[in-house]
This record gives sequence, C-alpha cells and structure tokens, in this order.
Amino acid sequence: MAFLFFMFGFITVMNNSSIEFLQQAFGLNEVQKQLPNTFFYGAYVSSIPVGFVIKRIGYKNTIFVGLSLIAIGFFASVSGLAYGYAGFLSTLSIFAIGVVAIQVSTAPYVLALGSPETSASRLTFANAMNSVATVLAPIFVSHLFITPQLAVGETLAPAAIQNVLRWPYYGIGLAVLGVLLILFFLKLPAIHSQQVEAAKRQGSYKASAFHYKHVWLGSLAIFFYLGAEIGIPSFFGDFVAYKQVEIQGTSTDMLTLYWGGLLVGRLLGMVALQRIKPGHVLLFSCVSASIMLMLAMASQGNFALWLYLGTGLFHSIMFPVVNSLALKDLGPHADVASGVINTSVLGAALLLPLMGGVQGITGTVTSALAFLFVYYAYIAFFGIRGARYR
Repeated sequence: MAFLFFMFGFITVMNNSSIEFLQQAFGLNEVQKQLPNTFFYGAYVSSIPVGFVIKRIGYKNTIFVGLSLIAIGFFASVSGLAYGYAGFLSTLSIFAIGVVAIQVSTAPYVLALGSPETSASRLTFANAMNSVATVLAPIFVSHLFITPQLAVGETLAPAAIQNVLRWPYYGIGLAVLGVLLILFFLKLPAIHSQQVEAAKRQGSYKASAFHYKHVWLGSLAIFFYLGAEIGIPSFFGDFVAYKQVEIQGTSTDMLTLYWGGLLVGRLLGMVALQRIKPGHVLLFSCVSASIMLMLAMASQGNFALWLYLGTGLFHSIMFPVVNSLALKDLGPHADVASGVINTSVLGAALLLPLMGGVQGITGTVTSALAFLFVYYAYIAFFGIRGARYR
C-alpha cells in the first residue's frame, strides 16, 4: 500500500511540475496554465462511484483497474498531443481517473491494517512514501521535460512537444504495467468482511457514510487543503518573479525543497502522532504554515523563497491527519466515505483557476496567495472541533 502511495504521489506532482514547460511550449496565460491541475484533480468527481465499485469488486480488483487506466492514459497522452493542448488535457483525464481509483482504495486499506489508535501515524507513514515520490518527481520533470530552452514568447509545435514527452510518458506507462503484473501475483491481505457484517447487524453504525457530519466536514477540509498544497508550488514561479530573485536553474528545480519539506514533516509527524492528539498537531501545523507564508510575503530575496517553500514542512501531516479523522468510527462505511473525502481533491481543480483569475485581475501573486490563510483557518477548525461531530 505504501508503494502505491509512492506511485500516485509521483504522478500527481509530475503533472503539477510540468506546468512551467507546458506554459512555455503552448504559450498559455495565467488561467490556461492551471488547466492540467483542473483536468487532473477534476477526475476526483469519480471518487464516490469508485467507493461503490470497491464494495462491488473489492479493493484488489479496484487497484488493478486503476493501474490499467494509468498505463493507458500515459500511452494515449503522447498521441493526444497531436491534437494540441486540448488533446493532451483529454488524455490526461484517463490516467487521472486511475490515480483516483488507487487513492480511494489505499487509504481505508491502510487504516484497516492495524489498530485504530495508531491509524493516523500509519497513514502518515504511507504518505511519507508519497512524499519521497514528490521529491523525485520535480527532478524527473526538470531533467526530462524542460529540455528545450525557449526564448520569450516562443512556442513549440505539437510534434516537438511529443518528442519531449514521448519517452518519459512511455517509460512511466511501462513501469505501471510492471507494477500491475507484480501485484497480480501477490496475495494482498483482506479487510475482514465478517467483522464488518457483524458490526452492521449489531446496529453500531448509521445507515450510510453520508449520515456522518465529520465525513462532510473533513471532505471540505481536504478541499481547502489541496488549494494550499498545490497552490504553493503552482504559484512559485510567479512568486520568484514577484520578489525579483535570480535563481540557479529553474523554479521547478527548487520545488524539490518544498516536497522534501513534506517528506521530513511526515516522518516527524509519524512520531509526533504516537504521542500527541491528531487535532492538536493539525492546529499547530496550520498556525505555523500561516506564519511562514506571512513572513515570506513580507520578506525579500532568497530568504523569502526559503520561507515560502518551508510551508511544505507544515503541510506535510495535514492530508493524512484530516483523512484519518474524517474516516474515524465508520466501520463498514469506510470505502464509500473514502470516496466522499477524495472527491474533495477537486479543491485543486477549482481553487487554483480561481486564484489564477484573481491574480490576473489584480496583477499580483500575493492576492492569489492570500486565499491560503482562509484555507488554513478552516483546516484548523476541523482539527479542533469539526472532527468531533457525528
């Protein structure tokens, strides 16, 4: 399960890190350049249906379906480039749906494979593997995607973009097929359905996942969290330009520091969550991230960039902790609830174009980044109050 977290983390951040190359190659404006996020995270509308698919065919078969869609999507994306930016975005949605299937399947699996008391720590460990991938993905993109040095205003023909993306995308598609083959021969542990059915007969759970308030409140927290987690790297290039800082290499290279912060934070959080209540850790992270961002906006030079990227350290535990709190006490409804919660990854699809639009109107990146303070405030509320509602 942790390895699957690694895989969908790599694909997610690879997509986001490609924005700089796509903007240059296709000549995109501020809103258009966020569309890969919109199409990728927009696929999370399928999360609730995936939850019901899990009930129907089981976790293992759903993972197989997800891996198959990821492989097909990567192979098709190269062909889709022949039809320009729209063709690329359309095929991107295929592997995005596969990532959704994997993500919805893995979270409740990880929570079920151990005691409820350590579920937040266990999910944080799985997300630490996800963070290893997010550190490697920008390096992968920087060395294999952003090879053409384009002059200002210069764009590339679809065939030239195909040449850049062909082998990286084919390589990922083949790697996913390899993972699919390996998993086919593995005996994955099953979540004990007999215990679940016994709990249902005892009437200890509500009629469905939709009847739990904390599921919906947690879903909204994930919605806002994605705006923060993906917002920071998506607007980093604009933040560098706003601060007028000269950097070595590209802004994509520096994003490794941000994703590295998520990795370090999750490793520390895994230990902290063994001793400190998840809600308190979440509150501390939100307050700290707000302070870091505020100081970054007020500072100058490289110090401002370090503070900006340092928010990743405090973003690190937000997703796994919110996820574990929102899935708590759900028993047989965990699969569908996971679908509800993961639907809110749409936050990256909806909030980033909104932030980009505000940036375009005001002409400054700080107006877009100001949204993050609202996101942090709600996530902190969920940690200390919202997660208690049933």
